[in-house]
Amino acid sequence: MRKMGLDVGSRTVGVAVSDLLGWTAQGLEIIKINEDEGEFGIERVAELVKQYDVTEFVVGLPKNMNNTIGPRAEAAIAYGDLLKETFNLPVVYQDERLSTVAAERMLVEQANTSRAKRKKVIDKLAAVMILQNYLDKKV
Repeated sequence: MRKMGLDVGSRTVGVAVSDLLGWTAQGLEIIKINEDEGEFGIERVAELVKQYDVTEFVVGLPKNMNNTIGPRAEAAIAYGDLLKETFNLPVVYQDERLSTVAAERMLVEQANTSRAKRKKVIDKLAAVMILQNYLDKKV
């Protein structure tokens, strides 16, 4: 009965899951994808859905700052549609404007990590922030 948060990019998908009570989000991993070649990592998502008994997806929606839907948001919606078709589970979209920027700022300020190390975890941390924001709204 967990929710899965996803930060969808063109090359990677950051993945987080909620605890069983739906209070906190924990980062799991970053799945490599290739949007241009139609490789979306659905097989790995399926493994994680089964492992964590996921019942809902929360997909980050990177709207433009003026609240419009641009190419990246359209790609996130298309990924959400693929999840709905594949898993027959609900998909909700969480506004994620600046979540990756906030995640990087957090890593720079609090973790003092190198750029190379930040790149390895940034999408997973963004997925955590997307899911946690959603969970906080539900309480």
